[in-house]
Amino acid sequence: MTEARANPWQTFWREGRWWKAALAVVVYLALYRLAGAGLGAAFGDLVDTDNIFANPASVFFGIGSPIVVGAALLLCFVASIGWLRSIFSGQPVSGRWWMWIAVVLVSLPIVLRFAGIDYAGYGAGVVATSLFVGLFIGFTEELLYRGIVVQILRDGGHREWTVAVLSSLFFALSHLLNLLSGQPLVVVLVTVVFTFGFGMMMYLVMRVTGNIVWAMVVHALTDPTTFLASGGIDASNGAAHSPILDIAAPFNYVFVLAAVVAVIFIRGRASTRPA
Repeated sequence: MTEARANPWQTFWREGRWWKAALAVVVYLALYRLAGAGLGAAFGDLVDTDNIFANPASVFFGIGSPIVVGAALLLCFVASIGWLRSIFSGQPVSGRWWMWIAVVLVSLPIVLRFAGIDYAGYGAGVVATSLFVGLFIGFTEELLYRGIVVQILRDGGHREWTVAVLSSLFFALSHLLNLLSGQPLVVVLVTVVFTFGFGMMMYLVMRVTGNIVWAMVVHALTDPTTFLASGGIDASNGAAHSPILDIAAPFNYVFVLAAVVAVIFIRGRASTRPA
């Protein structure tokens, strides 16, 4: 059966260039912010601005609703280009045994935070809603950065070193948007460094497990457990302290160090992917 000819829209995105990956990220972030503003205007009264984790509605409309819209937008985008199968199928370049270290590193703090969260301080509804929102965060952010961005860079013939670094860098720099919500510059810059390390770990998880879905799952568990452990988003808002969380906290530094080491060893190229 003859393969359908790509239309101009598909041709534009399939001719991989790094700046197209950056363009996809910028356009998504703009639409995400626009959706957040619209939803804020419609449902802002349901959000407790002093404590976003005050109740389930505050969590969903304060954090989750724009991400849900973002997930829908990215799925439509991917489907329009014909990338659903290629992004969600097996990786076109195999992982290496040492990449399993990333799976261990990102799993340990998740387990520790689950053990250390003050569940009584939130209530079952807030915890459940946070985990539900986490599913969309993991799905959406991984689809964008380890799915779309990686696809574009690989289609452009870039080596996996470049793919790993640029996809993680775009992910990290997107957190500069936190400046718009009033976070201090120092906090935002530290977050950018930490999220670069985490982004590299997600790239390695995807590579070594052979599928982006596992990176989505790990990411989906990381964000809500971090929020609930700290009481805030990318910053601590005075959640009840547990000694167990002291063990989990340094892993952000470990991710950055592991990312630097991983850059030295990442090899390979995947100029084509499964149709």
